[in-house]
Amino acid sequence: MRGALTAWLSRPLASFHLILAVFGLLTALGLIMVLSASSVESYSKEGSSYSVFVKQLAYTVVGLVLFWLILRMPLRIIRRMTLVFMGISVLLLILVLVPGVGAKINGAQSWFKIGPVSFQPVEPAKIALALWGGHVLATKRALLHQWRHILVPVMPAALLMFALLMLQPDLGSTVTLIIIVLALLWFAGAPMRLFGVLALGAATGFGVLAVTAGYRLDRLTSFFDPENASGDSVYQASQALYALADGGLFGVGLGQGSAKWRYLPNVHNDFIFAVIGEELGMVGCLLVLTLFGLLAYSGLRIAMRNTDPWIRLVSATFTVWLVAQAAINMGYVVGLLPVTGLQLPLISSGGTSQVMTMVVFGLLANFARHEPEAVAALRSLGPGRVGRLLRLPAPEPYRPPTRRRTARAGVPPKPAGRPAVHRGSAVHQMDDRRRTRRNPAAADARRRGNWRQSQDYR
Repeated sequence: MRGALTAWLSRPLASFHLILAVFGLLTALGLIMVLSASSVESYSKEGSSYSVFVKQLAYTVVGLVLFWLILRMPLRIIRRMTLVFMGISVLLLILVLVPGVGAKINGAQSWFKIGPVSFQPVEPAKIALALWGGHVLATKRALLHQWRHILVPVMPAALLMFALLMLQPDLGSTVTLIIIVLALLWFAGAPMRLFGVLALGAATGFGVLAVTAGYRLDRLTSFFDPENASGDSVYQASQALYALADGGLFGVGLGQGSAKWRYLPNVHNDFIFAVIGEELGMVGCLLVLTLFGLLAYSGLRIAMRNTDPWIRLVSATFTVWLVAQAAINMGYVVGLLPVTGLQLPLISSGGTSQVMTMVVFGLLANFARHEPEAVAALRSLGPGRVGRLLRLPAPEPYRPPTRRRTARAGVPPKPAGRPAVHRGSAVHQMDDRRRTRRNPAAADARRRGNWRQSQDYR
């Protein structure tokens, strides 16, 4: 079995198939658990047990269409549009704060609402920051040993987005953006001193934010002292632990859990992992952990096997973002972290988050098809079964960018190729002395006119 697994992983399209498998399993599991976790709340509010599930299914269909379009799109076009994506994302984050334009839901001015459809601009902003930041750092990779080049303009743009998010306020999305920025800097090779400074600044900022907002301080208090804490945060954390304890090893059965009967708030959203533990038991929780472990492996494998610096940087950043967000969500459900309100990717209920996470998986799958071995196989052997089914074009091989030479005013540009060296010039004499030291016998043969014996000299 080990040999068969090694042989399968050595295939050119193994990364692509791994990403598709993880994507499909997480999406299917998420739809099943949203249907189970939201049935009671949907019936009590809408009179139907399927209202939340139908909305989630509709967003999933939209996400699948975008996944397919992103999978077909040439990466050079995506990279060329990164600055446009970033500008639009920042503009949307500003507009959502305008009264009458943005809508306030659950105490945060972070939504655009058009009829029954709501849209959260921070979700595409996360993707835009990763794509644009990766493009900037990959372009300046020869200068990243200097702090000003590794910080500017990525950090000013990130700080602007942090400020706009805290005006909403949305601490959970701010944490996600911090993860994206740290991953970009880490995989770009930033010095460790920089991470120490950023960690100190982030800790100071979170401390100030926790003190200035009562509900954030309650979350920290309930985490460090749950026995003496009170409020919704400690109630949610306690009910989540009760649900996990009821599940045991194999769970009480799909759809048979009791936490969704108004015992656990946001059960189909932030705390859906507790429902998985209750209804599917420890086996279901281990399945989720395994899937995100496979995502971490396949995403970092894509980054390691690509030659394009931008693809390497962005794919590793996307992988760290999704896996870290999943770890934070599962961490606060089981009581290891304070409650932050981050969703479990592809499993929690959420429209914009579901669609944008599918876009990220589409980008990762596109990156997987651009591994050098995958490009060679797809261009020589054809698209394969999956490629024919999805009608995917052949990927383009990576071509390093050509270096541009800037000519001074009045000075004609130098011709391409190696410049000619004239006999008797200083350069020719220097080369002659160097070759004489390297092979004195051949040099002596050349001086005597025996050119056949002086071929090494030439």
